[in-house]
Amino acid sequence: MVSVDKAVIARLKKDDQNFEILVDCMNAIAFKEGKDTSIKDVLADEKVFSDSAKGLVASENTLKTIFGTSEASEIAKMVIRDGDIQLTSEYRAKIRDQKRKRILTYIQRNGIDPRTNLPHPLQRLELAFEEAKVKIDEYLAEDKQINEIIKKLKPILPISFARKEIGIKVPAEVAGKTYGPILTALNSFGKVLKNEWANDGSWVSVVEIPAGMQNDLFDKLNSLTSGSVETTILKTT
Repeated sequence: MVSVDKAVIARLKKDDQNFEILVDCMNAIAFKEGKDTSIKDVLADEKVFSDSAKGLVASENTLKTIFGTSEASEIAKMVIRDGDIQLTSEYRAKIRDQKRKRILTYIQRNGIDPRTNLPHPLQRLELAFEEAKVKIDEYLAEDKQINEIIKKLKPILPISFARKEIGIKVPAEVAGKTYGPILTALNSFGKVLKNEWANDGSWVSVVEIPAGMQNDLFDKLNSLTSGSVETTILKTT
């Protein structure tokens, strides 16, 4: 539980009445976004206030009338989910920047330029964000913002989301010692569709990955095999 002096206010107006709770800023946002966060880690004080600055606590009768319960933790969940969390401007900027980076990474890894079937460079995506005047909502989860962001980007930068099946062949002289690390890498990139040993001692595999991760996969495979791996793009869907 965060100390009260480091807490921020989460506020909800319901039936023309004001309700406030003191919360840990980061944990409250995580809870609001639906992440696995305990309400005990969110609350700084197990009281529901009508005015926290004045120390005015909402009456039990009022809470039962408005929320159907006087249990502070249950009311806190409603206040956080349906109300507003007070943030400093610096913290809001920090959260927006973090979400912006994660959204950019998601688009780069999963999206491609349909004209070339290759991922857009991160710098090009960043420039498109600026040109499209993309605004990141610090309160809204990234996955709930991506579709609208893509709509804004498409007139500036063609983007399509696709998956690729990549054929992989590791020669016999390195297959034995690299099999484990390569299989681990393939599972981290996508779904392994084929995994077998050939008669000549080489190892062959087929993996399905987000199209934008193609270059990262090739770099990883070349690193593990000292460049002796053979790769073939089998399908783009």
